[in-house]
Amino acid sequence: MKMSLPAVELHLLRKPFTSLSLKGFQTKFLALLVLSLLTGSQAMAQLSFDPNKIDIVRDAYGVPHIFAKTDAEVAYGLAWAAAEDDFATIQQGLLAGKAMLAQYQGKKGAQVDYIVHLLRIPELVAAKYDTDLAPDFKKVLEGYAAGLNAYAAAHPKEVLLKKAFPATPQDMIRYSVLQLCILSGADKALSAIFGGTIPLAEQFKTQGSNAFAFNSAKTTDGQVYLDINAHQPLEGPVAFYEAHLCSEEGWNILGANFPGAPSILHGANEYLGWAHTVNDPDKLDVYQLEMNPANNMQYRFDGEWKTLEEKTVPLKVKIGALKISVKKKAHWSIYGPTVVTEKGVFSIRMPAQMDIRGLEQWYRFNKARNFTEFKKALDMLAIPGYNIVYADRYDTIYYVSNGRIPVRNKGYNWKGTLPGNTAATLWNDLHPLADLPQVLQPKSGYVYNTNHSPFHSTGPGENPVIKDPTMGYETLENNRSMRFAQLLAPLDKVSYADFKRIKFDRQFPDRFYFPTGIDSVFLLDPATYPDVADVLNQLKNWDRKAEANSVGAGSFFMLQVAFVAKGGIYQKNRVLTQDLAHQLVLEARNTMLKDFGRTNLTLGDVQKLVRGDKEIPLPGLMDVLAPMYSIPYKDGKYKGNQGEAYVELVRFTKDGPIIESLNVYGASARKNSPHYTDQMEDYVQQKTKPMTLDKKQVYAAAKSIYHPVAVK
Repeated sequence: MKMSLPAVELHLLRKPFTSLSLKGFQTKFLALLVLSLLTGSQAMAQLSFDPNKIDIVRDAYGVPHIFAKTDAEVAYGLAWAAAEDDFATIQQGLLAGKAMLAQYQGKKGAQVDYIVHLLRIPELVAAKYDTDLAPDFKKVLEGYAAGLNAYAAAHPKEVLLKKAFPATPQDMIRYSVLQLCILSGADKALSAIFGGTIPLAEQFKTQGSNAFAFNSAKTTDGQVYLDINAHQPLEGPVAFYEAHLCSEEGWNILGANFPGAPSILHGANEYLGWAHTVNDPDKLDVYQLEMNPANNMQYRFDGEWKTLEEKTVPLKVKIGALKISVKKKAHWSIYGPTVVTEKGVFSIRMPAQMDIRGLEQWYRFNKARNFTEFKKALDMLAIPGYNIVYADRYDTIYYVSNGRIPVRNKGYNWKGTLPGNTAATLWNDLHPLADLPQVLQPKSGYVYNTNHSPFHSTGPGENPVIKDPTMGYETLENNRSMRFAQLLAPLDKVSYADFKRIKFDRQFPDRFYFPTGIDSVFLLDPATYPDVADVLNQLKNWDRKAEANSVGAGSFFMLQVAFVAKGGIYQKNRVLTQDLAHQLVLEARNTMLKDFGRTNLTLGDVQKLVRGDKEIPLPGLMDVLAPMYSIPYKDGKYKGNQGEAYVELVRFTKDGPIIESLNVYGASARKNSPHYTDQMEDYVQQKTKPMTLDKKQVYAAAKSIYHPVAVK
């Protein structure tokens, strides 16, 4: 991969790429250095915006409310405000979209840059940008890019890579396509191919999200309730940023997006709202090519030899203070991106890699005023995944397990590695929206999803059915889905207090629904196992609530740590024998004594919410309705890194939506900001803040009102 590199670095760069997930990037990466002078068409685009016509209104929590005449101007203001709060992370996305991450991050970034080229994302965007994106959305992209460029020019010390700027709309689209390919499993597939672990094993998603909606048939006050609550990383490029966007062109929405997104990704406007959860239909296929023994660049397809396309990918990789030029081959077959390994030659094919309109579809959701308009946006089928739970002021609720799902030949096992030598496995068409699992206006009065089976999304008798097994939809239940059903069962009608109680619930159901049956741990007799009797008694006396002051929850957390060391509890069909259960409890107990000197630990003793110098006890466990997943921190303690994240609760009334929200840390990722940690206590106490779409109320309660700085 390089020219004149030390042997050790050559070795590192020749290693298989076994850790390709973008989800591991952290916010602490500083990003690029901007050109102070914008040139050419980008400079002209910037001059077309008058920052003095854009208001950024910060509320008491530092949340930005952006007001301007046009949508493009609002996007400009959003870019400026978001850059004020987390410019480093936004730049990280731009670097990835430009395939320049290695110039800042080194060999780890080189993996991402290579993927961008392997998937031919620059070529895809170049071919489709002019023709596939609508003119009004291009203006939004141009406004956002101009806002970033203006901020970078005004704050040159915050930028770390000159060549990354000016940012362009195409950069934003390239990064969005990359992220949607990751959503579709490209990172896992390529990791498995490079690491030699093909065929792929089925994965069970441990982290996910909750979303549910009730209409007037199920609520005590006749209002419509919507819970928006994705369980994302707490920091980084896919952590939520809260904002309110309002133009005179009909854009008025409050919700959250990811750093660098030009609109809201889920939230509520004056008429409707929607929530996303991760779904897991089969969005990607892996093929093994049949290679010609006499020519390693040829593969058989329908009885003929075809030649692999090959291109040289130029990469610049930061190694210490140097930037080294590197060259690596990228291949392409009739199926798509192709990787040559010692185990064989493999291609991947995914619909996410064939469309660039994902961000535009989210923008259309933002602007929809009723279900008909929202449905029209859904028909774009540009977003390759995600469940959608929808509700509106007109008493409509809806659920769909959305996706770009290929129409496949039923004669093959699409869960495994496919033969890459026949047109019978080369799909080209997608299932229309009507084929996807969905529920509209069920008589039960509710829809929900917790990353479980889409065929269990409402009351009995009204659920979708499997239409085509090759679509690969998940059919599993989980602790959250079963707990939701358990909480809802005794309620003929749901009050708003019930709605919030369900949403913030931290208790496991009556029995566990992990892929590995762990109930055998709770069946161990303390008298039979005196060496772990104290921990067993703590588990047996536990009410299964993941509260910070709970000793039982602390014991379960440490048991979970022991499970992770033994391969985790998200392994299907794994048998947990009594001997193994005893061993896991013993390991948990030994860890408690080693790190803390005692076994009666509360959950808050070992799990912390941490930002900067602030550290507070953190409730939540894996797969409760208000969950938390943690990573090692220090002194035997763990810190939350993914789970319960941005929360938006919406009541649609005749007078408009009533909204309350909650974020993890605060509105800003800047350490010197008063909003860096000001929501942490509210977060652990599940205390929401009132929010509004009303412009007059926003201005009346404003803590600051200003414009982006004009850059000459």
